[in-house]
Amino acid sequence: MPETAVSPLRAIVKRIIGALLALTATVLIVYVDRDSYTDSAGDGLSLLDCFYYATVSLSTTGYGDISPVTQSARLINVLVITPLRVLFLIVLVGTTLEVLTERSRQAFRIQKWRSKVRDHVVVIGFGTKGRAAVKTLLGDDGVEPNRIVVVDPDQTALDSAGALGLVTVHGSATRSDVLRVAGVQRARAVVVAPNRDDSAVLITLTARELAPKAHIVVSVREAENVHLLKQSGANQVVISSETAGRLLGIATSTPRIVDMVEDLLTPESGLAIAERQVEPGEAGGSPRHLSDIVLGLVRDGVLYRVDAPEADAIEPGDRLLYIRKVTPAAESRP
Repeated sequence: MPETAVSPLRAIVKRIIGALLALTATVLIVYVDRDSYTDSAGDGLSLLDCFYYATVSLSTTGYGDISPVTQSARLINVLVITPLRVLFLIVLVGTTLEVLTERSRQAFRIQKWRSKVRDHVVVIGFGTKGRAAVKTLLGDDGVEPNRIVVVDPDQTALDSAGALGLVTVHGSATRSDVLRVAGVQRARAVVVAPNRDDSAVLITLTARELAPKAHIVVSVREAENVHLLKQSGANQVVISSETAGRLLGIATSTPRIVDMVEDLLTPESGLAIAERQVEPGEAGGSPRHLSDIVLGLVRDGVLYRVDAPEADAIEPGDRLLYIRKVTPAAESRP
């Protein structure tokens, strides 16, 4: 869970300094008034004896071989050394209690989040593709950051995801226990974007076993691995290398087409491909006659292009894929 972390080394050093200050103060108090103390040897207190007494006194060991005998020394023990003893114990014992309390608190927060989260999105791999997917989810789709879970074995990548307010899980997504921590069994969608195709296949198999109803989208480098991912349970497979290669080829002769494609894929401004429900007044008409530029429609989970015979007439319950104009936030202000 995202939170502001304090350096463990810095916290430990601060506690050690506090304990040393309490110990030093006790040694000075006893050494200055050493004539008011007696030890079992009867030869008076040296500086080492004062350190010894301060150590056993603050740690509540108390062997009794050195003890205050005058009224003033006993009063100082009650009013000064006893509070220092309490402070010393708080510093030392408090460190252990804080660690245990923090672990319990973190476990409680994780358990509470896992019991309540539903229909979230799990993004596996926070590299270039995973970051772009998260950016689209946060921007165009309007998903709340705490409803996106990033799974990655790289702690640096998770730190970047945590800075965006995302929930992070450290570990390999090929392991079912890691995916269970991410709540993949209750997720509505899983984005699989690792760096290797073989990892993508194994992750998809594991995710599909845990989440039979989730929509799994996978990025793959080579087209020859698409059928493996389909058989593994992927709903959609995006071929990153071939898509980039096609755009590179198009850019050599008609670069403006590439500009338009990038504009359609950029959610911040310009034009974007969107999906919406058919309005009641649009049923029965042709998608070509709408004011929106319709590219296709989805009926019973099947996509039909606008020139397909099935798309001649709009039916209730259809969803339209259309091109909409995106107004930047700065321009939309009154």
